[in-house]
Amino acid sequence: MLRRSALILPLALPLAARAQAAEIGTAARPVRVGVTQGVHAQTFEQVAAVLRRDGLHTRAVEFGDFIQPNAALAAGDLDANAYQHMPFLDAQRAQRGYDFVPVGRTVLTIMGVFSRRHRTLEALPQGARIAIPNDPTNGGRALLILAQAGVITLRGGVDFRATVADITANPKRVRFVELEAASIVRALEDVDAGAITGNFAQPAGLNALRDALARETGESVYTVLVVVRRRDADAAWARRLAAGYAHPEVKAFIERQFEGSVIPGA
Repeated sequence: MLRRSALILPLALPLAARAQAAEIGTAARPVRVGVTQGVHAQTFEQVAAVLRRDGLHTRAVEFGDFIQPNAALAAGDLDANAYQHMPFLDAQRAQRGYDFVPVGRTVLTIMGVFSRRHRTLEALPQGARIAIPNDPTNGGRALLILAQAGVITLRGGVDFRATVADITANPKRVRFVELEAASIVRALEDVDAGAITGNFAQPAGLNALRDALARETGESVYTVLVVVRRRDADAAWARRLAAGYAHPEVKAFIERQFEGSVIPGA
């Protein structure tokens, strides 16, 4: 029995070693891609189908917030993520020291200001409560939309990094309620209006082109990116993953499924 075990072990060890060293993008070791629920998960499902036909195997890992997909990428639990735009990535790199780089573009989810109570921004009462995202880039993005719509005035020269401290005029004395982006849809019942990006608005049946009281005009700075660790930027699987978003079938799905509230970015 001992002699037989000695013969079996040398055969078993190379098999385990080969499994651990499986090439990224194979069925044995798919590319693990972090996405947030809704638009990005739905879009990636189409990308994955296209890539699988081309021989690249992937696996989606869904998240319900904006922080964990980057933490998981840094920890090595993901190979890439596809949910954040460049301003958010820049803020995360500065705050958390992530050595991440973008390798491609996915979609632009248009942000709109929605309301269950009012049909126009002009109808907002004095002291209206407007919910905006509490992350630094999307919060500023919401303030820019409201400034362009005339609800508030912002200090000259500010961009998506604007905060409520940059408001120089607020005729309706709007009170801003800063919430996690994913929760603003649910909060619409309790506030006068809320600024919501397409990836959260669309699953709730809200379309920025049809339902928003105000919306952004599609600045490319907010286009969502495929992001990897710097050491993987030139990997073949990373290039193929990014290219999947530019496939005609994926673009056609985005245009059909989201009816203009989400725009192909690749």
